[in-house]
Amino acid sequence: MMIERDFGDLAGKAVLVVEDEYFLAKETVEAVRRAGGAVLGPVPDVAGAMAILAGTHVDAAILDIRLGEETSFPLAKALREKGARVVFVTGYEDWYVPGDLDDVPVYRKPADPDNVVRLLFEPKADANGEQSGNG
Repeated sequence: MMIERDFGDLAGKAVLVVEDEYFLAKETVEAVRRAGGAVLGPVPDVAGAMAILAGTHVDAAILDIRLGEETSFPLAKALREKGARVVFVTGYEDWYVPGDLDDVPVYRKPADPDNVVRLLFEPKADANGEQSGNG
């Protein structure tokens, strides 16, 4: 039942990577490509990501929560309004995520980029608010 190498869900999908740590961004980009996704970015800030979102279709996004002095929460909301799947990658605890985004899967740093990519298409929170992959 465990899927180790099946990344078929990303085949042909446009995945936005928003991360301000160079090496983590690079590793995440490589993981998305291994999974068959088309990478948008990486970008280190909300403004750059919003510019991509304004002009390009985005299927999914991997977002660092804290980007310098700003958070990616406005971007996450904009992505969800456009129907994109979102995963947060952060060192912060769940309580840091606003209530209207608490169904977004959170992966803790230090992150394994391949596992982060897998989270993009895991089931999201059910009607009772229970989440999978968030522990």
